[in-house]
Amino acid sequence: MIRPGPSPLTFCGRFSRNMFGPMATALATLMSVPAVALAPHRTPVIRLARLEAALGSACPRLLIKRDDRLSFGLGGNKVRKLQVLASEVAREGADTVITCGTIQSNHARVTAAAGAALGWKVILVLNGSAPAQPTGNLRYDYLFGADVRFVAHREDRDASMDEVAEQMHRAGRRPFIIPMGGSTPTGAIGMARGVSELGADGVHPDVIVHATSSGGTQAGLIAGCALFGLSTRVIGISVDDPADVVADRVGHLLDRMSSRLGGRPETLRGTWSIDVDAAQVGGGYGVSTEASREARTLVARTEGIVLDSTYTAKAMAAMMARVRAGGFQPSQTVLFWHTGGLSE
Repeated sequence: MIRPGPSPLTFCGRFSRNMFGPMATALATLMSVPAVALAPHRTPVIRLARLEAALGSACPRLLIKRDDRLSFGLGGNKVRKLQVLASEVAREGADTVITCGTIQSNHARVTAAAGAALGWKVILVLNGSAPAQPTGNLRYDYLFGADVRFVAHREDRDASMDEVAEQMHRAGRRPFIIPMGGSTPTGAIGMARGVSELGADGVHPDVIVHATSSGGTQAGLIAGCALFGLSTRVIGISVDDPADVVADRVGHLLDRMSSRLGGRPETLRGTWSIDVDAAQVGGGYGVSTEASREARTLVARTEGIVLDSTYTAKAMAAMMARVRAGGFQPSQTVLFWHTGGLSE
């Protein structure tokens, strides 16, 4: 079922009454974009009290947004993007969705699940060699019925998707290509709308920390904080690329989102510059660091929460490093946005 987004008044309450002009226009447009209700319930925010204690008396108040518990396709932030992107697929009358990623792509897994639920044929173009025994997200790509094709390098993915789309056209199908990570203005709108849940729960963090790569999640969180009246600093922790590369992606998406929403670019950027921390990239995508392994273990043993080694463990490691270095004030509230992920 395709539904319009809820009224902005439903979620932003006191924020919307103070908005006018481009801000009000952009917010109203954001919340009216149609979406497919794959996971219609908001995810909880909980306090990480035992992790705070483990990190010492100078630790700020730590919260976690549990998007790993989104109720579709094994959860994760990509569900938020796919709910809005799926409405584009439906409007185009497509019957085949083609997307790309790495072998452990969360986006590929959720797209495969959406195909199963919505009747699409899903073709995934993944870079890397086909493993003898699929694990993690790849295992579920197959379980959801996706047609998985492998290319040697990430630079080969776009050309391969175009080739697959042409094959589908010749076969009489109606293909629709979704770029890497679902990181389009439409996908980022899905993430921006998720920020409304913080206002609904009365949560107003000083800082949001999350894993970033293709940029759509970070662009969405920045835009969402601006539009819902939160003066929150959004810190993206890169899991693969240099900080300036990721920041450029985020900025480009924010500019395109502003055009889509009818606002000015500065409307969506808020008061903070685009902040990307690449200290945990280490050996690259999917390669754990010593700090990310420690973070994953500590969170599991203090809070009973599982982080994946590719995305969220690196983000948590960076947040913990900042806490230990005095990068946050004890009086601040820092929210870790758990974007989900599977790697085993």
